[in-house]
Amino acid sequence: MKRFLTVIGMFLIGMLSLSGLTNIAHAIEYPLPPANSRLIGENSAYIVPDDGRPLESIAAKYQIGLLAMLEANPGVDPYLPKPGTELIIPSQMLLPDTPRQGIIINLAELRLYYFPEGKNVVVVYPIGIGQLGRNTPTMTTSVSQLIKNPTWTPTVNIRKDYASRGIILPAVIPAGPDNPMGDFALRLAAGRGEYLIHGTNADFGIGMRVSSGCIRLRPDDIENLFRTVPRGTRVQVINEPVKYAIEPDGKRYVEVHQPLSNKEADDPQTMPVPRSEGLVKFINNRETDEFLVDQAIIRRSGMPVRVNTGRVTNSQEEKTILRPIEDTIGLEIKPAKIPPLHQPGPIYQPDA
Repeated sequence: MKRFLTVIGMFLIGMLSLSGLTNIAHAIEYPLPPANSRLIGENSAYIVPDDGRPLESIAAKYQIGLLAMLEANPGVDPYLPKPGTELIIPSQMLLPDTPRQGIIINLAELRLYYFPEGKNVVVVYPIGIGQLGRNTPTMTTSVSQLIKNPTWTPTVNIRKDYASRGIILPAVIPAGPDNPMGDFALRLAAGRGEYLIHGTNADFGIGMRVSSGCIRLRPDDIENLFRTVPRGTRVQVINEPVKYAIEPDGKRYVEVHQPLSNKEADDPQTMPVPRSEGLVKFINNRETDEFLVDQAIIRRSGMPVRVNTGRVTNSQEEKTILRPIEDTIGLEIKPAKIPPLHQPGPIYQPDA
């Protein structure tokens, strides 16, 4: 991930402090669809107010990660979106094609799905994951420990990295406001227990690759997860930039996210997207319009796109988002228009 994201983060700390904005979002529960359905949620519209609010603050308000907002709204200024700009809030998604059990983390979409046992709901959280060179690994494991007020013990490599930038870290950072792990953590059983799902003391970084390999949530979200996830809960971490589904009514959808960078020079907007055997079979079916799938892969909006054969891409159904957000500060809200499927400019700018 390019240093551009770090610049965003440093800027947002200042913007959030100056504006006095706080994290008021809460976890979003979606009714669990039938076993043969994977489509949940609805996209919505938001009109940017003239209040100096950065995109991260808008994303936090509606439980969206920063990169998901940028995927859905290419070209928007991540620092200060222009007042009056109509943004899509990408709250519609396909559930990962894996057992609906415990916690599922899809690295490519920077989301965590929690399926509470005995409840017919799924709770979805935006997350931060490991930065380039400190990747969060795919795995199937479980929650081995629930930790309140965790301490942070930086690894030798992390301390060396900080030292190279003139920052000397102590061997252990105690719980408190200076602890980057926040107030709650769930330790995973994989490896030596070095991977955790934890909070943060920063006002940015959710929906981005910023951690040293752990999974990071906003403070309210990790507290909610901590209080609802029992020890021993199954945790599956996958990395699937493309999801696809055939719904009970015959509608076919693909949802394409930018793949994770493998090296500094990678542009996630133009990197090749791997096509699994299942995706190839889905595309080759006569009910699927391969052209629409190709366009969705080029666009990489992070939102489900209908790709049935004979689909009219500029129909009213595809272009209008049906449920505007009821904003608490009385902003004008109107249906959003989904942009045509075309190649947007790169989200990540080259290093200066």
